[in-house]
Amino acid sequence: MKPSLLAAAVLLTACFAPTAALAWGKRAHAAIDSAALQALPDDGPVFLKRHVQVIADGAVLPDGWRSESEPFLKIEEDPNHGWFREQFAFMANPPRSRYAFVLALYDEQRRLAQRDPAAAERMNVRWAGTLPYAATEGYERIVATMRQIRALRAAGEDTRELERTCAFLVSWFAHYIGDGAQPQHDSIHHDGWQGPNPHGYSTDPKVHGKFESDYIDKIALTPQDLLTRMPALAHQDGDVFEQLLGFLAIGTGRVEQVYRLEKAGAFDDASRTDGRAMVYLTAGDGAAMLRDLLVRAWRESALQPVPVRGPRSMDPAHPQYDPSTGSAPAPRSPALPSTQTQ
Repeated sequence: MKPSLLAAAVLLTACFAPTAALAWGKRAHAAIDSAALQALPDDGPVFLKRHVQVIADGAVLPDGWRSESEPFLKIEEDPNHGWFREQFAFMANPPRSRYAFVLALYDEQRRLAQRDPAAAERMNVRWAGTLPYAATEGYERIVATMRQIRALRAAGEDTRELERTCAFLVSWFAHYIGDGAQPQHDSIHHDGWQGPNPHGYSTDPKVHGKFESDYIDKIALTPQDLLTRMPALAHQDGDVFEQLLGFLAIGTGRVEQVYRLEKAGAFDDASRTDGRAMVYLTAGDGAAMLRDLLVRAWRESALQPVPVRGPRSMDPAHPQYDPSTGSAPAPRSPALPSTQTQ
């Protein structure tokens, strides 16, 4: 058996053994991760295929960072799993800084508190979400680590341990991409329909797990279900943060369809093709986005960082310096050559 096929087989065995149900359960996250790895092109970061077990084992690790037993970690991590876009519709273009985003929410919360205290209660970072910031930060961790792998290879040094570290970072990053592919993570309707409900959609918080865990187990989702439905490689040009915002906006636009299907009983019966189609569409898009950004990260890691000319981002002399955050906003992603070798 070829190494890549053996790695895929190991991942399948590890990820689809019976487990307790977890949010966008381990089965779905592992299927997304595995499909993305199997779809990596030959000029991509194929070393990751040797670390499928690390990536599989960590598929839902970030969910474990949201426990009340680790309260500081929960406060930091909870928002990273959602992007409840309707909550901050006043913000047409989210800023290119996590801290600027939090401060913009705070300013709006203070304004609302004067006239609508009930609305102000959820105008905050926890109930807005920070998923695109967490994902972009995770992407950049991977780029920086891959750059170090390239440097060690060029020096003729052993990269095995650093590659394993990179695999952990990929698993961490992949969780946010997987969550972003689930429409209920991209909307205020994450745990039941909120507000006006003329169509009578479910308001039961359990509707979230019904779609992303219970139904996934009913249909026994596998990576192969997604591989055959993934779109072609994309997202190799343009700005990564903006691409992630667009990816999440697609999820927000699909949330009512999820509730419509749930109301029609599509997630009660594994034989229903409409329920399966929604899973294959959303999880397949997640696997494709993960593959795309891993390939892009590998290509970007081949670039030499542009030398800083002029004041650094945290220097008050920088023309875009924001004294409320202590930094200039993040610049756009670098342009990539059309091809890079492994």
